[in-house]
Amino acid sequence: MQEEVESRTVTLTIRTARLTGQVLKTAVSKFLQHLKEQQTEKNRNGPVKPTGKQTVKQLIGQNQGVTNIEISSKNIGDFDRVARKYGVDYAVMKDKSGEKPKYLVFFKARDTDALTAAFKEYTASTIGHEKRPSVVKQLQNTRANTPEIQPDKIRVKNKGIDR
Repeated sequence: MQEEVESRTVTLTIRTARLTGQVLKTAVSKFLQHLKEQQTEKNRNGPVKPTGKQTVKQLIGQNQGVTNIEISSKNIGDFDRVARKYGVDYAVMKDKSGEKPKYLVFFKARDTDALTAAFKEYTASTIGHEKRPSVVKQLQNTRANTPEIQPDKIRVKNKGIDR
């Protein structure tokens, strides 16, 4: 396992008419220069902060104060779409201690207004889903109310071709 971590392979493609030591030397030096530029640009940008859905540990590690809200909804995945729309950094944790599992949504204290708006839209969409009639139930009712339709007789014409 350790050998797999330590060994790395690099593919370097060189287009030349004749491969000499000088051409190989310049190609490797350009590649190393490219790696140094990538490293300096990465250091210049600083560490990348996670956004959107993340773990509780990552959220607490940003040192901006964390608050939580308790949700008992089964379709927490629908909340994810709404929270991404409002740019809320949050973490969802399932609490199994009670009879029914509850979900705790942790979020940064500075995202309170955005999270309030996101929850309003989320609850409005879930209520809208509950009000709409089920398409499957409508189909079952229609099937029960319609009389059975007899299929037409199928005529098969066989031409008697004897060889």
